[in-house]
Amino acid sequence: MAEPNAIEIPVIEMVRPMPGFPEHRRFALVQLDATSDLCSLTSLDERGLRFLVVPPAGFFPDYAPEVDDDVVADLGIEDASDVLILVVLNTGSSLAETTANLAAPILVNPGSRRAGQVILDEPGLPVAARLLG
Repeated sequence: MAEPNAIEIPVIEMVRPMPGFPEHRRFALVQLDATSDLCSLTSLDERGLRFLVVPPAGFFPDYAPEVDDDVVADLGIEDASDVLILVVLNTGSSLAETTANLAAPILVNPGSRRAGQVILDEPGLPVAARLLG
């Protein structure tokens, strides 16, 4: 079995859909190049719907979202080390202008390929945190 941090999950099922996209449940998660953790989360239900995502650890080392037990149950998570955390990026004209949504991470269980975007109930988490700076 691949390491939970390895991004090699071809198709995931969004059991907790992304807000605004409730009908989009099947996505392909593909690492864009071997030199970075940048990934594409592409809908298999609607052509052209794609999100750029990245594990937050490289940019936000202290980021450790806490989720409710119902999320853990929905995703079939048995241990915190089994979870791949991704944040959705809003790309700017440069990397310096690119932001990450820390208030609503996407959690993926690589074993079951179940995933969900979770809106965290933690005050102060920005929806547009700059990646650099």
